Amino acid sequence: MSSSTSLRFASVIRNVALRRSPLSLRAYATPATYKQHEKDPQLADYPDLPWLSDQELPPRGWWDQQMRRNFGDPIHEYDEVLSMWGPDTPPIAPQKALFQLSLAISAFVGFGFLCKYALVPDRPTIPREYPYSGLVRELGGLEENKAREETEEIDE
Repeated sequence: MSSSTSLRFASVIRNVALRRSPLSLRAYATPATYKQHEKDPQLADYPDLPWLSDQELPPRGWWDQQMRRNFGDPIHEYDEVLSMWGPDTPPIAPQKALFQLSLAISAFVGFGFLCKYALVPDRPTIPREYPYSGLVRELGGLEENKAREETEEIDE
């Protein structure tokens, strides 16, 4: 692989990255995005390719359209992460996703409170009222109506 091929590939990647609109750029920082990485001494003169997922490249115009790669292009050092089979790039920023999730949860909870307190119908009848303090005397008094304690005795 010649150095002109690798330089051509790197310039194509940079041009694709620069052509993207600012709205499609990630608006959040990951450790791999802003970390100054040092060139690995084991890579020697291998080209230093930009950290750009293959999922963000245009879908057409490649020799291998599925992997979005041309014949003879250098492979990134972290190809298993940046390839088409790597983790998906998030379509929206995590802050926006968290806001949308909290909005959905608050709408669900608000609907629950609405159903519990605002949409409860009135009682169709009036509760019955008994004379003499609710018929305490007629039923034998409070002492007679207490619950019986359980005993361990077995009746045979």
